[in-house]
Parts: sequence; C-alpha cells; structure tokens
Amino acid sequence: MNPLDRSRKDGADRAGKYQRGDYQGHYQVLDPSLLGRPVHLLPKFARRFADALGTAMAGPGGRRYWGSWRLANLAFERAPDEDGLRWLGVAGPLGTAAVAFERSLLLDLLEGRYGRKGKPASAPGAPRDPSLERVTATEERLAATLTAQLVEQLHARVAEGLAAVGVEVPGADAAVVEAPCATSAPGKAGWVIRMTLATHGEQQSHCWIGLDQELMAYVLQGLKEERSSVRTARAGNDGLSSGLFVKLDGRLVSKETTLGALFELKVGDIIPVSVGRADVLLDESRLFTAAVAEHKGKLCLTSFEDAE
Repeated sequence: MNPLDRSRKDGADRAGKYQRGDYQGHYQVLDPSLLGRPVHLLPKFARRFADALGTAMAGPGGRRYWGSWRLANLAFERAPDEDGLRWLGVAGPLGTAAVAFERSLLLDLLEGRYGRKGKPASAPGAPRDPSLERVTATEERLAATLTAQLVEQLHARVAEGLAAVGVEVPGADAAVVEAPCATSAPGKAGWVIRMTLATHGEQQSHCWIGLDQELMAYVLQGLKEERSSVRTARAGNDGLSSGLFVKLDGRLVSKETTLGALFELKVGDIIPVSVGRADVLLDESRLFTAAVAEHKGKLCLTSFEDAE
C-alpha cells in the first residue's frame, strides 16, 4: 500500500469512528431531570447568597465565630465524594439542608478562639494532622452553631427570591428552629453549594451545604419565575408573541480556513473543531447562545442565554 492510500484509509477509519459515535465523550450528557429547569441561572443565586454570607461573616457577630476566615468563592456543584466528612442536617420551612466542614477548618477556628492548651506541640512548620486529634464536645457545638447560621442564611435567600417573584409558600419566612443533627451525605446526583474560605495568609479550606430535592426545587422555582417575569415584561401585551412563528437556526461550529486548504480537502480528511456554546440565529441575527448536550443519541441545545 502506498503512502497516499494509507493516509486515505486512516482518514476513512477516523471518519467511521466519528459517525459511529466514538466521540460522544466530547459532549455533556444531558440529565433529563433538568430539562426546562433554569440551572444555568444558579450562579445568579450563588452571587446573592455569597453577598449575604460575606456581609454576615465580616460583621461583629460573624467574626466571633469565623475569626480571620473570609468567603473567597461560592458555587453550586455535585455532591463531593469524600467519606471522611461529617454531615449535620437542619430541617426548615422550605426543605432540609445538610452541612459538612473540613475538619482542619473547625480545628483552626477552635484554635483561634481558645488556643491549643493541653494539645501536643508539633514541630514548627509541620502540617497539622486532624486525624490525630479527637473530636471534642466543643468542636461539635461549634459545628452545630455554624451549621445553623449557614442554613438560616440559605433559607432567607431562598424565601427572598420567592417573594421577589410573587411566589407564596406558607411559612417560608419562618426562622429555622430545629437543632442540627447528624445525617447521611447527599447522594452523588444531589446539588451542594461549595464554600471556599480563605485567611489573609491565603490558607484555604472548604465547607459544603447540601440541598434536598424540596429545597432545591424552591431555589429553581424562584429563578424560573424570575426569568418568566422578565420575558413577560419584554413581550408586553403584543399578540404577535403568541401568534407569530419564526425559524431558529443553531450554529454548532465555525472554522476559518484558507481557500487553498479548502480546495485540497479530499474524501476521508478530518477537520478538527471544538464544540463550545452554540449560536442560535434568527435570519442570521444572533439571539441566544446555548449549551450542546447529548440526549438519547441526539444532539440537543439547552441552557439558553441571551446573546450579548
């Protein structure tokens, strides 16, 4: 086989793999349970929650418990796969939340408040090993207090979001009164809020807030109603919005190349492209961007956002 035939055969093999779906891993697999839910707006809720938490932690009452630790980042993600975390659950008017702290964070907070009296001295600069220190009643009380504070702030922000869009939930404004108690870790498919905390010395630690299905549904409901109210305000009372049909085109990829390279293309050649967010066009006017996902062997567009 001459080199030209070999290159064409390799190109055909690669093209065949692409057609059979061997490159499906390049696309995000779509979770059907999230269809129609504004998960792409979760960062907006996270920013509101972070602003409220940052203010509370920096206040006199917050500094009493959090010391020099400050909120550096807050984001939604899937539940962490860490067996060593101890979760405390708190039931509230909108659902149940569970909180877990890195052990090193709790020990540092205790040390900042009470020092290390009676603790074995470690070599200067040696890293602290939390597994060598027993869990005390004081540490458990601190974890319970911080858990209640975080969950109360979370419920307040969810209730605030629901009230802003006119959704009434009986008891949504009630304070969280149940004491935290030990609970199981959230499932791998559950949503958690990861808080990244930092000190002035750039030391970092984390804690997580897990939301059960009921509480997460209220978070998304507030965001969905907020999005719907914005769209309704845009549409106004114009009857065209419900009676006029339009055709939208999705542009998945685009690539610039030279005219010479275009003329040199042969059957079986592979053109490398990267798939990011797709453009959604109306008569060549870019209206939205959307995420490309795979669902039951088909490519779909989801998580629409207005084009800037």
